[in-house]
Amino acid sequence: MFREKVTICSRLLQWKCVESRVDNKRLLYGRFTLSPLIKGKAETIGLVMRRILLGEIETMCITRAKFIKLPHEFSTIAGVEDSIQEILMSLKQIVLRGNLDGIHGATICFSGPGYLLSQDIILPPSVEIIDNSQYIAKITEPIDLFIELIIERNCGYRRKSPKNLQDGSYPTDAVFMPVINANYSIHSYGNENDEKDNHEILIFEIWTNGSLTPKEAINEASRNLIDLIVPFLQVEEEKLQVEKFKTRLVLPLYPLYDQHRKLLRNEKVKRMERDLEFEHLYIDQSELTPRIYNCLKKANINTVLDLLYTSREDLMRIEHFRLEDLHRLQKLTFQS
Repeated sequence: MFREKVTICSRLLQWKCVESRVDNKRLLYGRFTLSPLIKGKAETIGLVMRRILLGEIETMCITRAKFIKLPHEFSTIAGVEDSIQEILMSLKQIVLRGNLDGIHGATICFSGPGYLLSQDIILPPSVEIIDNSQYIAKITEPIDLFIELIIERNCGYRRKSPKNLQDGSYPTDAVFMPVINANYSIHSYGNENDEKDNHEILIFEIWTNGSLTPKEAINEASRNLIDLIVPFLQVEEEKLQVEKFKTRLVLPLYPLYDQHRKLLRNEKVKRMERDLEFEHLYIDQSELTPRIYNCLKKANINTVLDLLYTSREDLMRIEHFRLEDLHRLQKLTFQS
């Protein structure tokens, strides 16, 4: 009985992209909805997803620059209109797209006069510049300007070190944040007087800098959320045994998604997902006698998941709970 209800709820839950637009190369917008959600769930999902979107999605950016024959970052380069600080600021704003891990090098070799743009950066393979027209500096004289760059992949925001590196390169503030902004709102619908017919819809709005689309950003955030949850579900196979005199639900080994970060949808995962839904099935939905129901409520057993995680010994310690009550619960809970 319970498993059928869980299957229906899972099938109704839908995640949709209702709007997507490109304002410019460095500003993409997407609006998404997730529904129907049990009252109270939307706030939890919205808060967690927003924090991950804004601070835990990886991207690439320029983190260091080295100018040939430059004594310090407050020096000036003859024939260059912009200061070193202004050039570093422009380099920090270059938006890159790529999946390379670790630290990689890039170079700029420009002959003036003219405008030095982001398209003049020589990048490693598999890395691209989102907007080739981003301004870096203005060269006013016929000189050759050579700059060595360091590109890294990370997440969040990293302030530059107050001291320059020993190799003569100058660090920049690293902004590993492809999501510029993320907002969510919650809307209720249905019958407010009936808990079973009162649902919520979660609406997400996401703006990115172009290194990821809003849809890619929300997919990446979902995978990061799975990374946070999986360690709690990892257990050894030999420990997945029911103790001799206990009727306890045991979670199967949760398989991790493969090296391409794709979740393996095998039978164990599907079975575990159904079992996790028991957390939202309350015992008043089951065919319990009033006396058994009252005994469980007094023991603070409110959901089917609470019941499944309560051992036989703990149940028998409940006041007025009898052995025949235990047999009745086993028939109701574990019928296939």
